[in-house]
Amino acid sequence: MKIIINILLLTAIIFPQNKIERNGYRINPVDIRNVTLTDNFWLPKIKTIQETTIKYAFKKCEEEGRMDNFLVAGGKKKGEYRGKMPFDDTDLYKIIEGASYTLVSSPNKELEKYIDSVIAIIKTGQEEDGYLTTWFTINPQKPPAWWVKPSSKRWGSLESSHELYNSGHLFEAAAAHYYATGKRNFLDIAIKNADLLVQNFGPDKLRKPPGHQIVETGLIKLYQITGKKEYLELAKFFLDIRGDSTTHKLYGEYAQDHKPVWEQNEAVGHAVRALYMYAAMTDIAALLNDDAYKNAVFTLWNNVVNKKTYITGGLGSRHEGEAFGEDYELPNLTAYGETCAAIGSVYWNYRLFRMTGDPKFFDVIERTLYNGLISGISLDGKNFFYPNPLESDGEYKFNMGACTRQPWFDCSCCPTNLIRFIPSLPGLIYSIDRDSLYVNLFVGSKAEINLGNRNVRIIQKTLYPSEPKVLIVIEPQTASRFTLKIRIPGWSRNIPLPGDLYHYPNKQNGKIRLLVNGKEQSLNFDSGYAVITRLWEKGDTVELIFPKEVKIVRANEKVNEDRNKVSLELGPFVYCAEEIDNKNISNVFITQNSKMTINEENILTEKTPVIYIEEDNDIIRMIPYYLWSNRGVGKMKVWIPYK
Repeated sequence: MKIIINILLLTAIIFPQNKIERNGYRINPVDIRNVTLTDNFWLPKIKTIQETTIKYAFKKCEEEGRMDNFLVAGGKKKGEYRGKMPFDDTDLYKIIEGASYTLVSSPNKELEKYIDSVIAIIKTGQEEDGYLTTWFTINPQKPPAWWVKPSSKRWGSLESSHELYNSGHLFEAAAAHYYATGKRNFLDIAIKNADLLVQNFGPDKLRKPPGHQIVETGLIKLYQITGKKEYLELAKFFLDIRGDSTTHKLYGEYAQDHKPVWEQNEAVGHAVRALYMYAAMTDIAALLNDDAYKNAVFTLWNNVVNKKTYITGGLGSRHEGEAFGEDYELPNLTAYGETCAAIGSVYWNYRLFRMTGDPKFFDVIERTLYNGLISGISLDGKNFFYPNPLESDGEYKFNMGACTRQPWFDCSCCPTNLIRFIPSLPGLIYSIDRDSLYVNLFVGSKAEINLGNRNVRIIQKTLYPSEPKVLIVIEPQTASRFTLKIRIPGWSRNIPLPGDLYHYPNKQNGKIRLLVNGKEQSLNFDSGYAVITRLWEKGDTVELIFPKEVKIVRANEKVNEDRNKVSLELGPFVYCAEEIDNKNISNVFITQNSKMTINEENILTEKTPVIYIEEDNDIIRMIPYYLWSNRGVGKMKVWIPYK
C-alpha cells in the first residue's frame, strides 16, 4: 500500500507564502505534500507509528494522568499533579505532532475528533494570560521531581522547572498541527503562550535562559508562521544570555550555560539539551547571517563528530547527567546514546546541510537513522530504548531498570520523540537549490518537484539498504536543463564518518558504478556527489550501484575501549552479535583471515542481510544493530575482539 506522506519536516516549517523572507537557508526541502513513499524499509516503520504507536502512546497518557493534569490545572477536575516529571505535558504535545501527520497521510475522522478533544483539554489547563505548565499551576510548592526547586513565582527556577521546555514543545507541535490540518485551535494556544513570554523576557525584563533548550527552535517556527519578529528576537535573546553571569546565576556546563554560546568549542553537558541548542544556533546563523554563531556551530560539530560520536551515530557517553564525556570517552556497556540525542543530531545536521550543501552532514544523518535512532523502537512499535548501548551483558539494567526495551517510562521523552520524528523522514530525501536537485537518501519514493519554473517528477526505485542499488527516473514536464546531485555515501567512499575517529583498515575492492540511460559514466565524487548537468527528458534514468561488501571498522587508538577490536558494517548498517545467535558470544573473535558471507534472512518480521563469519570451525552470526533485543534478553556486542 502506498501512503502519501504529507507532513512537515520538523527541522524547518516552510510555508509557501513566507518561504523566502523567513527561511534564511540556501537549500530547501521538497514540499513533503508532494512526496509519496513506496519504500520497503521505511514505509512499514512509518505505518507502525501511524497504526500502532500513536494509539498506544495516547492510551498510556490517559492511564498515567497526562490529560487529567490539564483538567486539574483548569479547575475542571479535583486532584493533584500526576506524574514524576515537570515536563509530562510535552508527551501529549509530541504525540499530537505525530497524530497530525497521520491525519494528512491517512485521513481518519475518529482520530481527528480525538485530537481536537485533547487540544480542548490542553486549552482548559492554560491560564487566562497564556501561561501553560500544569504542575506549576496546580501547586508550585509541590514540584513533581526532587530536583525542581519550589517557587512562588513563574519562571523562578528556570534551571530546573522546564517551564520554557514545555513551551518549546508546545510551539513545535502547534506549528506542525496547523500545517497539517489548517486549524488554529492548537496554534492559538501556542501564540498566546509565546506572547506571554515576549511580554516577560527580554533585555529590560526577566533575563534568564531556559534550563533545557527547545523553546528557541519553537519560537523560530512560530516566527516563520506569523512573521512576528518578536519571536525570532526572543529566541536569539535566550541564546545570547547563556553564559552571561551579569544576567543570571549560571547553570554550568550541564546546561551549556558556562560561557557565551559563540565561544563554546566543545560539546559538554546534557547531550539532548546541547543538540537542541546547536540546532537553534544554526537557525540564527542562517536567518540573521550571524558569523559568530556560524563559526561556533561548525567548531562544535567538528568536536562532536571527530571525538564524541559512537559508530552507531549515538551521542552521549555518560548515564550521569545524560551527558557527553571527555574527548574519545566512548564506553560500550555503559554507553548512553539517548534516542532523543540521535533525533537531535539529525535535526542539527540537516540544518547544517541546508546552510552549506555539504554531504558530510548527510553521512552523519544516514549513519544515525539506520542505527542509533531506529534502534530506539521495537519492531512491534510498543517497546522502547531510552539509552542505546553498544554492548550488553544481559544483566546490567541500562534501560531505566531493564536490560531490554521497555513499554513506557516515567520520563517518556524518547517514545514520544520517535512518534513525532519517524513520519518526518520523507522530508530528508530530496532538497532543492536554484537549478540543483539533491538526492540525499536512498528511499523508494516519488516526488513532484518545482525546480525554478520547471515541474519535475522524480521516481526512486531501490531496495536499499539491503541491496545497494538505486534507479532514479527523471520525468520533467518539458525537456529541462538542471543539475542532479546524488550523494555518494561516505561508507562507499571508504569514509565511515568525517574525520579520523573511525576508519576502514582495508579499502573496499568493489567499484561504484554510475549509469545514465544505461551507459556507464565516469564518476568524480570528490565533492561527495555524483553531479550530472544535462538537458533532461522524460524517462531519462540514472543508476547507481554500490559495492555490497562487509567492511571492517577500526576506532581511533585514543578510544580506549575499542582498542584491538573491530566492528562490522554492510552499507549503512552497523552490525552486532547477539547471544541468541551465538551461544559462545563471550569468546568470539575475528581475524584478518575470517571468511565472511552474507545471507538474506528474516529476524522476526524484518527481512534483512545477515553476516556469517567463519573462524576456527566456529560461526559467528551478526545482525543489524537496530534489530537487537527484539528476541529476548541476552548479551550483545558491536565491537568484537580482533586477533
